[in-house]
Amino acid sequence: MLLVLCNTPPDHSKAIARKLVSERLAACVNLIPGLVSFYWWKERFCEEGEDTLLIKVSKEGHAKMYARLLEIHPYSVPEIVTIEPDKVNEAYRQWVHEALLPPAPVEET
Repeated sequence: MLLVLCNTPPDHSKAIARKLVSERLAACVNLIPGLVSFYWWKERFCEEGEDTLLIKVSKEGHAKMYARLLEIHPYSVPEIVTIEPDKVNEAYRQWVHEALLPPAPVEET
């Protein structure tokens, strides 16, 4: 399991989270609202409100989720940081894996 941190503008956070989960690219996305980021961009000092997304994904699915996140993120240079946790509750790790599996086909009767 991997944990991906990504800051987003507040008016895009929920849509990004919904897309990643509904497309089964992320097992879960936590949205932490209301942070303020201070940074330099194109020789200008910036202070912007942002939200942080905590995205839970499998190692196997990381590349696909990452590519999709780049597609749907409104920033030209989004902050996307991937962390591999040393310790994860094994039951939670298993749930992440299962949540990312495609749905079982429905048998027609």
